[in-house]
Amino acid sequence: MDYSLHARIRAGDPEAFRELFRDHAPLVHRHAVRVTGDRSTAEDVVSLTFLEAWRLRERLLDHGDSPLPWLMGIAVNVLRNTHRAARRHRAALSRLPARETVPDFADELVGRLADADQLAAAQRALARLRRTEREVFTLCVWSGLGYAEAAHALGVPVGTVRSRLSRARSRLRKLAEQELKENREPLTGPGQVQGGRTLAARSYEMHEETYG
Repeated sequence: MDYSLHARIRAGDPEAFRELFRDHAPLVHRHAVRVTGDRSTAEDVVSLTFLEAWRLRERLLDHGDSPLPWLMGIAVNVLRNTHRAARRHRAALSRLPARETVPDFADELVGRLADADQLAAAQRALARLRRTEREVFTLCVWSGLGYAEAAHALGVPVGTVRSRLSRARSRLRKLAEQELKENREPLTGPGQVQGGRTLAARSYEMHEETYG
């Protein structure tokens, strides 16, 4: 196999890094959006991932025909750190006096509501998984990495990736069913819409399509 790109990255070749960014930044961004649920945070994750890739470039080994697994491993670590930082930030905010919040009704958000609802539903289910299962699921199912690539990204054996993904799928199916039941609301009068049931059904259909 040709490892010239790996060697160029290790050597700090700017053109090699432009190629790396052009080919894989969109995937890192999509992965970060799905994990964090926030496009702005996802953009920060992309920037930090490639900054870390530059800093750690000499550690890139001639493994496989693409540096993507190595890059996604860095992205996973950046997301872990981002999650810890966000948790500390929320804890700090919780200690501050309560303030009245002003909702943002910007028109540009209207078109994103459906996607945001579905993404939030998926994240609620994913949040109930173990971190190790969640990382395997997001890499293999949402970002399309193969078992070997995910194993390389996470630094675990391929068999571990397979078993974690199997457990994640099984647990997510059960969590989707629980969400369907928990969001059901009885009709309160003629002509009224069962909002909870409709939302839950949409979330369940989304889960079936995603986790299938």
